[in-house]
Amino acid sequence: MGNIMTMMNKEPPPPMVLVPPLFDFPPLAARTRMLESSYNILFGKLALRSLFEDYFEEARHFSTRIMLKPIDDPHVDLIATVSGPLDHNPDENIIGNALFRWQSGLDDPHTFMDLFVSTLDPVFQVRSSAYYPRYGVGAFGIFPLILKNRIASNEFGIMGLRYGSGNLSFGATVRPFSVKDELPKTAWLVSKMGRLTAGVQYEPQGGNKDIANFKNLMNWSAAIGYGVGSGSPLSPSFNFCLELAKSSQFIASFYQHVVVQRRVKNPFEENDIVGITNYIDFGFELQTRVNDVGAPNNIPDSSFQVAASWQANKNFLLKGKVGPLSSTLTLAFKSWWKPSFTFNASATRDRVIGKTSFGFGIQVENLREASYQRADPNFVMLTPSKEHLAEGILWKIGTRPMLESDVNAGNFEALPRELRPLGKIL
Repeated sequence: MGNIMTMMNKEPPPPMVLVPPLFDFPPLAARTRMLESSYNILFGKLALRSLFEDYFEEARHFSTRIMLKPIDDPHVDLIATVSGPLDHNPDENIIGNALFRWQSGLDDPHTFMDLFVSTLDPVFQVRSSAYYPRYGVGAFGIFPLILKNRIASNEFGIMGLRYGSGNLSFGATVRPFSVKDELPKTAWLVSKMGRLTAGVQYEPQGGNKDIANFKNLMNWSAAIGYGVGSGSPLSPSFNFCLELAKSSQFIASFYQHVVVQRRVKNPFEENDIVGITNYIDFGFELQTRVNDVGAPNNIPDSSFQVAASWQANKNFLLKGKVGPLSSTLTLAFKSWWKPSFTFNASATRDRVIGKTSFGFGIQVENLREASYQRADPNFVMLTPSKEHLAEGILWKIGTRPMLESDVNAGNFEALPRELRPLGKIL
């Protein structure tokens, strides 16, 4: 009798929110960020690159990608891609690439080596990076071993040294086997002060190490950015940047990642599932030429691009971008099998010729795990009340989300490694 009364008086389970996994997190570009200048990665550039390029197939082209990791050795993986035109075009060929990667630690993508083979130049290339977080120093190199033609000086390989901490990053790259006397190829210095990030980069345009190159403003770029957010996809973020590239081009950009909740309208879900988390990304980039000296006539004085994406659930992603000459809309569907399967289709409207063309992509992957497919018990009530516990919950426009997680307070320890911030290295 007591058990029956206990069951009758038992409170209903607390409402929960579904938190679907992101389509691609961390992004593949984050695995090789130690091979690039920190200046080229920060200021929201990595997020904007993913927003403007991922799943946008070129008009009348296709792409396929297979990303596999063996069960017996998770330290290695293989990525193979095939892309080309949908119709017969004698001026274009089908391109095939393959990348074999070894990574020292499962949770540390900074120390690795990969082998790249392609039907195009470079035919065979080796890349390697080693980073020691205790001292904050790292070394990296990119060496094309087989090429059809060695003409440019950067085809002889690049080596670099870097220092990285939470608030400072500087480094330089050189061409050790170049026939020309160039030193350095690039050098950068980036510093973070609170929410502000500022940096400069030296990248000479000439082919010698004359000290006059350091005085030539065309070899320098500078940027300043304001950023809010942790870097975890479960936490909203915002980044605004102003850049003067090579003293000839002014670039203004911003990127925003929004985490919102909407009501669940799925009869297959449990009664305690009241909402689902959605991810909305928006980015804008404006480029204006400020120096006409030596600028080609085919480069416009200014250009812009705007892009937005909406992940409705774990299976569907909608993206669109608008530029001065064309607009593209893409829809991606992902099935979280083992391995996962992704199909995406893009429609591009060329406003110059008034024609719409399509592109397609297929991807098979088991590199990144599907995290947070079900309800997250860490998402708790903000202001519990009898109204919130009622069967019919009112979702009011303009109010704060009814449920949230402790990730807003910076607690990421309980998250899967795929959903934690990319790292504390600037």
